[in-house]
Amino acid sequence: MPRSNRQRTSRRAVYATLRRKVLTLEFPPGAALSENELAASLGVSRTPVRESLILLSEEGLVQVFPQVGSFVSRVDPAKVADAQFLREAVELASLEDLPGLPAELDPELVDELRRNLEEQQRPGLGLEDFFELDEAFHQTLLRLSGHGSAWATVVSAKGHLDRARRLGLYDTATSSGFAAQHVEILDAVLAGDVPLARTAMRTHLRAVFDDVERIRARSPELFATDSGTVPVRRNIVVWE
Repeated sequence: MPRSNRQRTSRRAVYATLRRKVLTLEFPPGAALSENELAASLGVSRTPVRESLILLSEEGLVQVFPQVGSFVSRVDPAKVADAQFLREAVELASLEDLPGLPAELDPELVDELRRNLEEQQRPGLGLEDFFELDEAFHQTLLRLSGHGSAWATVVSAKGHLDRARRLGLYDTATSSGFAAQHVEILDAVLAGDVPLARTAMRTHLRAVFDDVERIRARSPELFATDSGTVPVRRNIVVWE
């Protein structure tokens, strides 16, 4: 492989790895990021790390302070609300475009959704595994309405929202409530009751706002403020 192609592959891999670590809270909100330490841990030079941090800063997931360093951005409730608005608009609108009769729904996608729900209720399922199933469930619902390609737009806008959702999920330490809401949504879809499906979906998606308020009251250091304070380099632990 030509060197230029290897460099691009390295940059993409480093970016994807760092982004995943931010979104999954492995790098918690407010955590300091050292280019040297990240490069050493990933076995790469500082260049792809620096370039990846720039890309993440453009997404609002990393903040760079001159003379101080780079930090994982704190969860911004305003950006959570914006992403939630977009996601809700897309997913509720897609329900309106489902086939008029339940019998007209794609049977393969329906089976995929049912298997997904069965897996969500598997005993001992890890929270991060549940999160991936949750994502797949919502994406498949969009595919069922013929709008599967819209998922990429939703994903690109919801970095802060995903972190807020994970904070809520890890705070309650159970996915059973969300799994039950998914069942309610799919039951309504299969019954052809779009208004009920929309109501259930809206309630499900807006649960993140209660999570944000509950966690912010206890751990305000995880969330952005309007003070513009420059952070100091210290370790922040989300969960013990």
